[in-house]
Amino acid sequence: MKCAFVTVGTTSFDDLIACVSAPDSLQKIESLGYNRLILQIGRGTVVPEPFSTESFTLDVYRYKDSLKEDIRKADLVISHAGAGSCLEALEKGKPLVVVINEKLMNNHQLELAKQLHKEGHLFYCTCRKVLASWK
Repeated sequence: MKCAFVTVGTTSFDDLIACVSAPDSLQKIESLGYNRLILQIGRGTVVPEPFSTESFTLDVYRYKDSLKEDIRKADLVISHAGAGSCLEALEKGKPLVVVINEKLMNNHQLELAKQLHKEGHLFYCTCRKVLASWK
């Protein structure tokens, strides 16, 4: 079972959740061989409806005490650019795509993502480009 995990940490990032949970996005994700998508939505107001079919499952939750198990299960982690979320995925050796929240002012997350990308640890993009980053 190929699994992707999307996390926004303790904050909200509705644009990211809306993007990856849109019907055309779910079709693309499934076409790439993923049969499970787990969304950790934090404080967000976009709350996709979980579902399960024979070929695909969408799980959605706000918070857990630890994300370690979901990261361990994931073949790909897509995250906001919070330092804690990035480091947790990288420590587990998971492929990581960091999505920059363009609505943040003085975007320190962009600086972190650029530096970690420069060092070869991750890829980063905006919500508009996130689906193109999936492999």
